[in-house]
Amino acid sequence: MNPPLIVAKVGGSLYDLPDLAERLRSWIAARHSHRVLLFPGGGILADAIRRFDEVHGVGEEPSHWLAIEALSLAAQFLGKLLPRTRLMPRIPLPPDGRGPFILDPLPFFREDEDQPGRLPHRWDVTSDSLAARVAACARAAELVLLKSVSYDSSDWKAACETRVVDGCFSFALNSACEIPAGRFHVRIVNLRQWPDERSSE
Repeated sequence: MNPPLIVAKVGGSLYDLPDLAERLRSWIAARHSHRVLLFPGGGILADAIRRFDEVHGVGEEPSHWLAIEALSLAAQFLGKLLPRTRLMPRIPLPPDGRGPFILDPLPFFREDEDQPGRLPHRWDVTSDSLAARVAACARAAELVLLKSVSYDSSDWKAACETRVVDGCFSFALNSACEIPAGRFHVRIVNLRQWPDERSSE
């Protein structure tokens, strides 16, 4: 039987961690009974696109796709940090092996554009919600948001309101439930404190 899949979004706020590669390798190794698909956060790359839009009025639709391209660049960055991972243009299939994998968001979301339940192209749809969409389409067992903050509640509406996750995240989770086998466990792990937080996983 193929091991269950975990989608793990690597928050862009973690990109300045000098030991990020080591922490990710350790976290992935602890998931030895699962396949792991990493999804990149945007960090300063996406922030630059947002700033361009503020200054030049690029617009949310074009900015959305520029931000997705920024995520694609971030995926390549993660691939350089973790050379034993496989950069995938799609959700990995059983013949692809156990991984770990990194999803390239650009080809995935281009393909997803014509599918039911795709997310709106707005600034409140960031990599949190995009990762939830990936987890739903992948029929993942779990979505883990690797961040620089801790959050122990399952009240995702409150998490949106307090900006722990993006403003569309609760909507993205509700949309995921409409996909067959689209329900998955969701949690946040503060990777800056891991493995000290291991007992709470």
